[in-house]
Amino acid sequence: MIPKLREIADRAYEKHLLRNIKNIPRHIAIIQDGNRRFAKEMGLDVAVGHRLGAQTTENVLEWAREIGVRHITLYCFSTENFQRSESELRELFELFAEKAIKAASDERVHKNSIRIQMVGDRNLLPKDLLEKIEKVESLTKNYTEFTINLAIAYGGRNEIVYATRSILKLIREDRIKPDDITNTTIEENLYREVNLPRVDLIIRTGNEKRTSNFLPWLANGNESAVYFCAPYWPMFRKIDLLRGVRLYDQRFLEGHFP
Repeated sequence: MIPKLREIADRAYEKHLLRNIKNIPRHIAIIQDGNRRFAKEMGLDVAVGHRLGAQTTENVLEWAREIGVRHITLYCFSTENFQRSESELRELFELFAEKAIKAASDERVHKNSIRIQMVGDRNLLPKDLLEKIEKVESLTKNYTEFTINLAIAYGGRNEIVYATRSILKLIREDRIKPDDITNTTIEENLYREVNLPRVDLIIRTGNEKRTSNFLPWLANGNESAVYFCAPYWPMFRKIDLLRGVRLYDQRFLEGHFP
């Protein structure tokens, strides 16, 4: 299809999807998979694949905000990713730092009251990167219209371990009793410094059909809708996002969510 005709067709289909979606998920979590495979297939350096993926991320955040999503959690970098080569880690950390600096001065962030915060093990990050992330967190901490959660140095099992340790500490300090522990207690101790609501929809790109232990309590524990799609992350389109939202809408109408 001629590129211009393809663009027109895509816009028409986007409008069609939006017209037929009645319920928008409040919180979408995205596993951005396929940057490296896309680069390899295109004959590009892996770093280029990550940068193209970062551009897609910016687009997706804007699309999600426009349709009424309130929270987006991005699986940017897992604890397992530290096993990658030093050169790739260096490129990724430089990219994260660059995007954090850009976000801190981005007029759209401040105009649209967008909060940016990190979820993950801060002790594992280079000091200079953590400083940049914490700066943008500080600048946006009072914003409430749209929240971007960056899962960096994140591991789903780790968060359960940390929550358990926090609760045990509360018991030792005699601030709570074992019988007082509820689902709410665990959720409060999973994310002491950030406010993450239950996940309504998980999207994974790159034709992988697993959730990789991503937000196990808030997503899997709440039976969130899961949308697996074929495009590598750099090729992800607004149509793909809306198809995921349509899946959530269908499950909502079928009574799968409270």
